[in-house]
Amino acid sequence: MSATSGVALLEIDLPTDNDGASAGLRGILGIPAGDGPWPAVVVVHEIFGIDDEMRKQVEYLASLGYLALMPDLFSAGGFRRCISATMRSLSSGTGAAYVDIEVARDALLARSDCTGAIGVIGFCMGGGFALMAANRGFDAAAVNYGMLPKDLDLAVAGACPVVTSYGGSDVTLKGATAKLDAALTRQGVPHDSKEYPGAGHVFMNDRLSGPGWLRPIVRTLNFGPKPEAAADAWRRIDDFFTRYLVTPER
Repeated sequence: MSATSGVALLEIDLPTDNDGASAGLRGILGIPAGDGPWPAVVVVHEIFGIDDEMRKQVEYLASLGYLALMPDLFSAGGFRRCISATMRSLSSGTGAAYVDIEVARDALLARSDCTGAIGVIGFCMGGGFALMAANRGFDAAAVNYGMLPKDLDLAVAGACPVVTSYGGSDVTLKGATAKLDAALTRQGVPHDSKEYPGAGHVFMNDRLSGPGWLRPIVRTLNFGPKPEAAADAWRRIDDFFTRYLVTPER
């Protein structure tokens, strides 16, 4: 994964007057080179928050021609203070994290350089949020090794088109692709699902994230980069977003 020159990557403050939004909500905004307007994408970060790997994802999306905004779901107190509440929010389908994602969506749509087409993409924990947000005002969603909700059919009912990417050797998400593909088919949601043999969790990163002491452990679980699989996943995501965000049939 590499980004083209000219992309602007900015740290911004987001409105906090929405009921339930995180205090001090902020985010990372990627702006493509050249003149807009551009379609937009809300980017939802991994479980470890906004780090260098997540900034790369924002920058890369901007290099593809999308306004990309990653809200910091841990704005109210950092990873240690926010992770439990954020994971509870993911499981329940309610809470500040979803409000923060909606705030980011509305902030992008309010920009004069946005076309009005907007998607959502997430990685790891963020992939779970992207799936759950697919029926909450987005035009397309990309789910990358995201946790599946207990009531999968309810979660994807009325969802926008969804593209999914999972690792076939991801021990934390065994069978996720087949389950999700079946649910999307039952609910009549346009989708593109693919499982990558030999790839594990977080295979779209350039390197492992998280604290150093944890990395040797997750490597034994086959976590980590798989460049060829990542390149194909990004190609599919860009094709999917081009279809539904850049040249949508409205």
